[in-house]
Amino acid sequence: MTLETTVAAIRPADEPAMAAARELQARLTKPAGSLGDLEPLSVRLAGLAGACPPPLPEPAAVAVFAGDHGVHAQGVSPWPQEVTAQMVANFLAGGAVVNAFARQAGAAVKVIDVGVTVPSAPNENLLDRNVRRGTRDMTVEPALTRDEARAAVEAGIRVAERLLSGGAKCLLTVLEKPVAHVAFFRQP
Repeated sequence: MTLETTVAAIRPADEPAMAAARELQARLTKPAGSLGDLEPLSVRLAGLAGACPPPLPEPAAVAVFAGDHGVHAQGVSPWPQEVTAQMVANFLAGGAVVNAFARQAGAAVKVIDVGVTVPSAPNENLLDRNVRRGTRDMTVEPALTRDEARAAVEAGIRVAERLLSGGAKCLLTVLEKPVAHVAFFRQP
């Protein structure tokens, strides 16, 4: 899949499922909003899954995308870029918080090197999709060329396709530097 076909396949969340989730939240014996961020999250998950309540997305997979930022040269982080490679090694050894959460949920963890400066040793849970060894310093020049940025996004698309076609019903992505999470559900 290319960037264009992926963007074309994106559709809005299922509004009837989201409305049903809001109605369910309103009927529960609890003060409105007492579950904090879990309430709007449950509505979004219903919209993504197209059902309320959303089915348990089993099995799940976690994809940790790792890369270094060239702007590090400006002193924006107290840790040297070598720490990213150490974090990748920790993810692969199962010693990071994301690994603990994944174990608790029964999710597989894959680490994808999209732009780590220091190459990692081969590992069955490491996918080498390195676009370049760290980005350029964005205060001096573009961090990535348009072609490099497109290659990085399309690497993510291919990883998502691979994990979902391998049976994952839910894919959580984690970006190492900075951290962000996104869930993708396979529609039944």
